[in-house]
Amino acid sequence: MKVVVIGAGGQLGTDLCRTSGSRELVPINHAQLCVEDGAAVKALLERERPDVVINTAAYHRVDDCEKDPTPAFLVNAIGARNLALACRQVGAALVHISTDYVFGLDRLRKTPYLEEEPPAPVNAYGASKAAGEFLVRAYLNEHFIVRTAALYGTAGASGKGGNFVETMLRLASEGREIRVVDDQITTPTYTADLAKKIWQIIDTGVYGTYHITNFGQTSWFGFAETIFRLAGVTPALKPTSSAEYGAPAPRPSYSVLAHGALRKLGMDDMRQWQDALADYLKERELRRG
Repeated sequence: MKVVVIGAGGQLGTDLCRTSGSRELVPINHAQLCVEDGAAVKALLERERPDVVINTAAYHRVDDCEKDPTPAFLVNAIGARNLALACRQVGAALVHISTDYVFGLDRLRKTPYLEEEPPAPVNAYGASKAAGEFLVRAYLNEHFIVRTAALYGTAGASGKGGNFVETMLRLASEGREIRVVDDQITTPTYTADLAKKIWQIIDTGVYGTYHITNFGQTSWFGFAETIFRLAGVTPALKPTSSAEYGAPAPRPSYSVLAHGALRKLGMDDMRQWQDALADYLKERELRRG
């Protein structure tokens, strides 16, 4: 199986490449391809003729998206469309990575979202990702849409200069008081776990929409508390509300994803988010020497 990985230098892309096994891999980073360039996307796939394309490219600076949605829609929607059209032309399947932020409009929500529920985002980033999903479905039957949440991985998020875990540990080392919202509930997800599951669903050949996260749920404040507890540090950590924090873009108050599609395939074996985080921190220490 020949697989093109778009965004191979990012957190998820790096772990996909690490866990690809015996598959023939073509890693493509942002410097090599801008997905919003339809001609370049078409030329790449015509040259490589892959069996599968995995699209991890995304414009995901949520607050910047709110100020100017254009870059987000170019990458997250038009880029997805370009890949779907090119995949259809060369006979490749497309794995398109999406987000829990396609949900959130239901402010009273307390139960995890199923794959078949209609998207209802609360910010421009979520709207751009929902648009990308619709375009993939419209132009290509042979697709896997993978929604996930709160990603962190050892490669860091290239577009953000790190990830939440690294940001928290950096702030703790600087001795600052750290304020983290306690009224946004999600599921922290380790990209190493997500990557392995993506390869598994590709091998099933069962196309459709999948929710893939680690198990459980917590607030961002709870995530931060657990990071510090497992890392053995005790910074001045304070909870705050979304309203008090005052981020430019609204966030879902609850965006936990149910694993209905995985369950139907007998593949709902993702581990608890706390266990995944503990492994990430161990690997982080090994990499730091």
